[in-house]
Amino acid sequence: MSLYAIGIGGTGAKCLEALTQMAAVGLLNSDGPSLEQTIYTLFVDADETNGSLERARSSMSLYQKCHELFEGDRASQPWMQARLNNLDLWSPLGQAATVKKLSSLFSYDSLQQVSPDLGSLVDVLFTPEELEANLEVGFRGRPAIGSAVMSQIELDNRNGDVWQQLIEKIRIDIGNKGRFPKVFLFGSIFGGTGASGIPTIGRVLHQRLEAENMRDRVSIGSAFMLPYFSFTPASGLAKDEVFARSDQFLLNTEAALRYYVTQGKPFDTVYVLGDHNTTEVEFSLGKTSQKNAPHFIEMYAALGASHFLQTEGKPNTGTQVAVASRQSRNRLSWSDLPTGGTAKKLLGTSTRFAYVWLSNIAPELNQAKSTGINRFISGAPWFNKFFKPPTSALGRMFGGGGDELPDFNDSKQQEALSTITEWCLDYLRWLNEIHQCGDELIGLFNPVCLTRADGTQVVPDQLSELVVGIEADRSKRASDSIPQLKTRLDDQELAAKHGRGMVGLARALYSLCAI
Repeated sequence: MSLYAIGIGGTGAKCLEALTQMAAVGLLNSDGPSLEQTIYTLFVDADETNGSLERARSSMSLYQKCHELFEGDRASQPWMQARLNNLDLWSPLGQAATVKKLSSLFSYDSLQQVSPDLGSLVDVLFTPEELEANLEVGFRGRPAIGSAVMSQIELDNRNGDVWQQLIEKIRIDIGNKGRFPKVFLFGSIFGGTGASGIPTIGRVLHQRLEAENMRDRVSIGSAFMLPYFSFTPASGLAKDEVFARSDQFLLNTEAALRYYVTQGKPFDTVYVLGDHNTTEVEFSLGKTSQKNAPHFIEMYAALGASHFLQTEGKPNTGTQVAVASRQSRNRLSWSDLPTGGTAKKLLGTSTRFAYVWLSNIAPELNQAKSTGINRFISGAPWFNKFFKPPTSALGRMFGGGGDELPDFNDSKQQEALSTITEWCLDYLRWLNEIHQCGDELIGLFNPVCLTRADGTQVVPDQLSELVVGIEADRSKRASDSIPQLKTRLDDQELAAKHGRGMVGLARALYSLCAI
């Protein structure tokens, strides 16, 4: 089954970033372990240099590189299993330099002369500042502006563009593969781009699929992101300047929810997510400076997409609403995640792997590059299980697979080391920032461990304390340590099971990190 995930606006991009991380740990895999899940993503934003969008695309690129490394038999491990295909970034402003403000979109000057009544109507609906605002930084928290631009979408007349590609892929899924694809939209309903894009894009897709007699084979869902962050506008802004105002978020949300009560037809399932404890973020008018840190609500949105993907239901039979909650207003624990123990197992295993790889394995392998394998091998007997042993007497003493194993210094092996390390850094960066959400206590992982496991300093072995809720007694903690993991890594059968080279080493280590 294919999932088409569309991130609308800055919040939508952050949700796609979370979706990418959830896909990496295995929370969006197909039901059958031998089946590969395909996830198509599409970014929608008028602000094409939005910082949150660029960060999401970078995480996606890292994941795709890792997925390519691990091509092959994926049945034994959920890690890096789903295929991620980013369709593109689509701007509702198009490429025309003339359509960067509402007055250009409406041909306002000509309209006043040709039809004064319509020109007066535009004056009633929009202020002069809104008509002349530069929309290259997005819709400035004004749903009315975004709706006016988004309403120009016409899928029937967009041959060859990204929307046509999306419809064509859905058609192939249904026709050639007999699948029931699912479309999922992410975005805020309190800002500008998301609030205007979710209903418009949902409606247009619904109508296009109905016109092609495919709607009964395609489920459409969405994450409605309620307010979960706030900001203080920068000083010096003019009183009539057009920008997003967090003190209007609740009013915008109320209006949006009232709209969806009667106009929610495009969606089969919606996930309503927000947070009473809004996190303070830096104010930004857009572009690269709009780069808010990840938030656990976006992880919830990605888990909603996972639930939607794995839930069977006949499309277009009435909207189902899913609302998530937690036990404590100021704390998030594993029991609050709506996935049973699956999220804890998959997130825990992947995080333990990334922690061990960054804090110990990668630094040792990098040291081997600089000091030479012969000096390194005595402290790492597992090396010869995955790489060709050195020709020295010391290397021959430790044995190994011999000539059929890859050379550690081969460029492909070094590229794989770099790729896996970069993914681990990006994943733990995202996870660590989630644990810094305002004043709330995120009780999933030990943030001290996450912060220090970047390979830039000597890190004490805190593996047994990394995942909150699985702390063992003193005797078991001693066995759940990095030295013990590395001892078990020196196993010929383990290496034979998971393969050779850097990829085989990573697979073997991942299996040992399982909880």
